[in-house]
Amino acid sequence: MRPDAVAGEVSTVRATGAFLRSPSHASRRRRDIGARVAFTIAGGASVLVTVAILVTLLRDAWSFFGAVDKGALIDQGWFPRRGMYDLRTLLVGSLLVTGVAMAVATPLGLGSAIYLSEFASPRLRGVLKPALELLAGIPSVVVGYFAISFITPEIVQRIWSEASFFNLLASGIGVGILTVPLVASVSEDAMRAVPRALREAAYALGARKVVVCSRVVIPAAISGIAAALVLGVSRAIGETMVVAIASGATGGSLFSFDLLRPGQTLTAAMAALGAGTDQVKGDSLAFQSLFFVGALLFFLTLILNIVGDFFVRRIRERY
Repeated sequence: MRPDAVAGEVSTVRATGAFLRSPSHASRRRRDIGARVAFTIAGGASVLVTVAILVTLLRDAWSFFGAVDKGALIDQGWFPRRGMYDLRTLLVGSLLVTGVAMAVATPLGLGSAIYLSEFASPRLRGVLKPALELLAGIPSVVVGYFAISFITPEIVQRIWSEASFFNLLASGIGVGILTVPLVASVSEDAMRAVPRALREAAYALGARKVVVCSRVVIPAAISGIAAALVLGVSRAIGETMVVAIASGATGGSLFSFDLLRPGQTLTAAMAALGAGTDQVKGDSLAFQSLFFVGALLFFLTLILNIVGDFFVRRIRERY
């Protein structure tokens, strides 16, 4: 090796050593260690909180399940103060509200996403997209009162005069209104993520915008659209306030498939039990059933998310 090259390497090693021994390097290293410790504590705390919630939920849910008469789990309705814990009432009520909500949110959300992604001008999109996302910020309690003050009297009861003031249909429509921004926003992001080259190739073949949208953009973004719908279902099935207000938060309901009558869902039943209205008097297991319903809701949404994730992976387009 040439003497000048050896001298250069020695100089580099000395400069590196001086840098590592400098106060600024030590200070940066301490900050890196501090940041690593802080982020590790934050991540560990979130895991511990999740584990604590699960342990509390499953422990009390198992305690309720071990003490309750199993025949009370399939009864005429959900009346915890009377010792009637019919789970079918809550499951059917939750599925009905979720079905109505998605029947509202799917066409409106996907239609909004397609328009914003493919048809709206950049200036109009800059106005409509924030307005749509602003709708997601409306408190659900406001939508609940909107459901009983407008949806029920002006829509539901005008079409079905026999509908009661509190009903599951109005609840489902209200939940659907809350779900529209979520479906629209996630779907629109998925469509805009489709490479522009795919659109331009279709236009080069003479395809119209409608054809490009329906046969190129939507199939290419189908995994994102499916994810948006899965998120929408999870949002709808977990909504509480709208259902508690608009479907008759009496803490109990008879088993029924009738959308025009009051009903009870998993979340609304938990809200009623958590508020204490069902433990003033009555069956001693009424309050403990809250944890069992919570565990049921947890596993329901967990299974839904796992199935949705599997489905999204199967249909994901790679380009």
